[in-house]
Amino acid sequence: AGVLASAVGMDKIAMKKMFAAAALPQCLYRHFTRRQWEDEREFYIAEIEMSLGYPCFVKPANLGSSVGVSKARNREELLEAVRAAFRYDRKVIVEEFIDGREIEVSVLGNDEPRASVPGEIIPSGEFYDYNAKYKDGKSVMVIPADIPAETAREAQELAVRAFQAIDGSGLSRVDFFLKRDDGKLLVNEINTLPGFTPFSMYPLLWKESGVSFRELIDELIRLAVERFEEKQKINYGL
Repeated sequence: AGVLASAVGMDKIAMKKMFAAAALPQCLYRHFTRRQWEDEREFYIAEIEMSLGYPCFVKPANLGSSVGVSKARNREELLEAVRAAFRYDRKVIVEEFIDGREIEVSVLGNDEPRASVPGEIIPSGEFYDYNAKYKDGKSVMVIPADIPAETAREAQELAVRAFQAIDGSGLSRVDFFLKRDDGKLLVNEINTLPGFTPFSMYPLLWKESGVSFRELIDELIRLAVERFEEKQKINYGL
């Protein structure tokens, strides 16, 4: 991805604002800077408790791999979670808890992106944290996800829209929550540089969609050349 998409994809607050502008469904959230938290802590605590409730998730705005992410079940845990998140960034985002399944879709393309079949992550722990992702080896990837065909098509459509919302190019992985109570899909985040080993979710989703690892790399090279050639058409001269 280019500079804009990469930056927006990294900053969860900017990302959610871009998604909101594109009318993508999301969970409720609140955010604040370190200075805002220090000056108006009681206001933000009240906002979180009234608007989001407990439990909720507290995250640094700019980071990946679930580092610095905590689940807060009460005010005491909220304060500790915010303190931990500020260790990694000057901005923190707090999201409502969603009782849902974790669905992921791979996106490939430039101006005409396409989406893979959806897959599902079944985390080994209470949520898909750093330990569940990289250490215990007990989380399970289900490809394709066992979801209705209509839901799969909606996830693919929303994934492409999320990719376009941040002006993505090349590749991205879009993560969703599929709510257990009503089956509604919510866009969680987009990862503009997802894991790319032969055993990572991104290429495995494409393999299930009929695109081999070798073909996927060939296509990414083609897309890079295409984007380069498109940039050469720009003339900054007067």
